[in-house]
Amino acid sequence: MADSKKKRGAADRALIALSESYEVAYWSKKFKVTPAKLKAAVKKIGHSAKKVEAHFKEQRHKAADRARIAISEPYEVRYWSKKFKVTPARLKTAVAAVGHSSKKVEAYFAAKKKTAKKKKAAKKTAKKTVKRRKS
Repeated sequence: MADSKKKRGAADRALIALSESYEVAYWSKKFKVTPAKLKAAVKKIGHSAKKVEAHFKEQRHKAADRARIAISEPYEVRYWSKKFKVTPARLKTAVAAVGHSSKKVEAYFAAKKKTAKKKKAAKKTAKKTVKRRKS
């Protein structure tokens, strides 16, 4: 058992007791996770608060890292170029313009595509106008 009501020293404070609802509430709030995620982490890692905290930090880092485009890594450039259907040079230009966030880069390409469609439609309309004038 991770918690002893009689022992209230530092060793007891460093452990998470899933059997105590107030501790689950406290640690969930401290780590900013749901009680279910806390329970799953404790079952996977153990009752040590330090280890559980390190686990959550690593999980947050991994989640943030997946949405980031690392231009310095060739495999990342290939992956994101293929995903956005652009050349590596265009990808690098977009990252330089809006940053490393994949969501921002995706929005950048969507805006560029929209602008290109408008230009193409305007060009088509201009050609039709020129044809009408010649006839």
